[in-house]
Amino acid sequence: MDLPRARKRPPAGSSPGRSGIPLSRYLRRRRQLMRMAGDDAILILPSAHERIRSRDTHFPFRQDSDFWYLTGFPEPEAVLVLVPGRAHGEALLFCRERDPEREGWDGPRFGPEGAVEAFGFDDAYPIADLDDILPGLLEGRSRVYYHFGRDAEFDLKLIGWVNRVRAQVRLGAQPPHEFLELGHLLDEMRLFKDRDELKLMQRAADISVQAHLAAMRAARPGIREYELQAELEYVFRRHEAEPAYACIVGAGANACVLHYRANAAQARDGDLVLIDAGAEYRGYAADITRTFPVNGRFTPEQRALHEVVCDAQEAAIAQARPGVPYASLHDTAVAVLAEGLLRLGLLKGRLEKVIAEGSYRRYYRHKTGHWLGLDVHDVGEYRIDGQSRLLEPGMVFTVEPGLYVPADDLGVAPRWRGLGVRIEDDVLVTADGHRVLTAALPKRADEIEAAMRAR
Repeated sequence: MDLPRARKRPPAGSSPGRSGIPLSRYLRRRRQLMRMAGDDAILILPSAHERIRSRDTHFPFRQDSDFWYLTGFPEPEAVLVLVPGRAHGEALLFCRERDPEREGWDGPRFGPEGAVEAFGFDDAYPIADLDDILPGLLEGRSRVYYHFGRDAEFDLKLIGWVNRVRAQVRLGAQPPHEFLELGHLLDEMRLFKDRDELKLMQRAADISVQAHLAAMRAARPGIREYELQAELEYVFRRHEAEPAYACIVGAGANACVLHYRANAAQARDGDLVLIDAGAEYRGYAADITRTFPVNGRFTPEQRALHEVVCDAQEAAIAQARPGVPYASLHDTAVAVLAEGLLRLGLLKGRLEKVIAEGSYRRYYRHKTGHWLGLDVHDVGEYRIDGQSRLLEPGMVFTVEPGLYVPADDLGVAPRWRGLGVRIEDDVLVTADGHRVLTAALPKRADEIEAAMRAR
C-alpha cells in the first residue's frame, strides 16, 4: 500500500526520550564520530537482525549496541550511514516503511518520515532503496568505516556496492581505497560514560540490588535454582528491565562452574548459592554476584573463604582512581587471594612463589573484572601500546574476584570441597576516586545473614 510522503507522527512512547538519552546526545555522538573519521570518510552501521528461535517464532529483538548508542532507533532492518561533510545531509537512515498490514501483527513502525522527525536524522529512505542509493554515497569517499566480519551477508553486499563503484572508474568514479574497523573509533567513545548513561546504569544497578535481595530472602533449603532465578527476573520485569545476560544460579558445587547455566538443581541445607545476575535497563547493563548460604547461616569454612574473597574485592576496589593501571586491580586481588589460600592451608609455599608460578590459578581461574555498559562485557581496550591502560573518569567496570574449590579436589580436606565464592560489584571511576554503583547490596557475611533474617 502506497503511503504519502508527509511525515507521520511517531508511535507514542518510542522516541529517543523513551531510551532515557536525549536526542541532543545522539546528535553530538554522531557529530563526534564523524569528526574523528574525517571529511573523506563514510561510516556504515547496520542494525541487529531478528533471530529465529524455532520455526516461525523469534527471540526477543535486541538492538545492536553500537547502533543503539548512535541512534536510539529500536527497529530491525535498518542501516545508519554517516557521510561527513555531505552538503545534502550527513546522517542518513535506511529503515522499513510504514505498513498497516504488518503493523497490525507486529506493532507500529516509524517509517522514514517518522525516523527523521523523532531521531534527528538529516534524511531517511526505505530500506528497499539501500541497494540503489549506497553506491552513490560510497563514490568519492576514500575511507570506509565498518564492522567487518560481524555480518557475513552484509559484508558481501558492501563488497558488491564498492565493486559497482570500481566498475565506473573509467568514467571518472572514485571508489574507496581504505577500509577501517569502525570499532577503532566507536569503542573509545563508548568506553567513557556520559551523565545520561550513568543515570541509566545506576538505575540498572538499583534494580539488580533489589532482585538479589529478593532472591536472598526467598532462599531456603530444598529450593530449586530456577525458583531463585524466577525471583530475580520478576523484579527485573516489574521495574521495566530484563536480564542483561543469562542468570547464573549455582547451588553447592555448581557455584564452581564459572558460567553455569542449567539452574535446575535443588539447594540442600548447608549449601552456598552463587548468583551472578544483572538487569539491563534501557540498553545498559548491571552485573552483580553474591554468594550466600541457602539456610541463612555460613559455616566456618564458608565464612572463611567468603571473607578472603571479600577482602580481595575491597582491596581491588580501593585501587580504582584516575591514573592507576587497570591491571593493578587484578594484581591486588590476586595477592590477597593467594595470601588467604596460604593462611587457610589450601595452598602451601611462599606467597611470592605462589603468585609468580601462578599456582593460585588452581582456585582462581579468571580475571578480576571487565568493562561494563551497553554490553555486559563492554567495548574498550584494556592495554595501550602493550601496557595496561590507566584508569580515567567515566570508565565503568566490574570487580569480581572469586575462589572455587572443585568437589573432586582430593588435595584438600573434605570440608573445603565444592565451595565456590564470587563477589562482584560495578565501579565508576570519578575525578577524585570511584563510586560503587551497587554498594547498596549487602556483601560481608554478617550483612548477608542479617539481610536474610529480614525476610
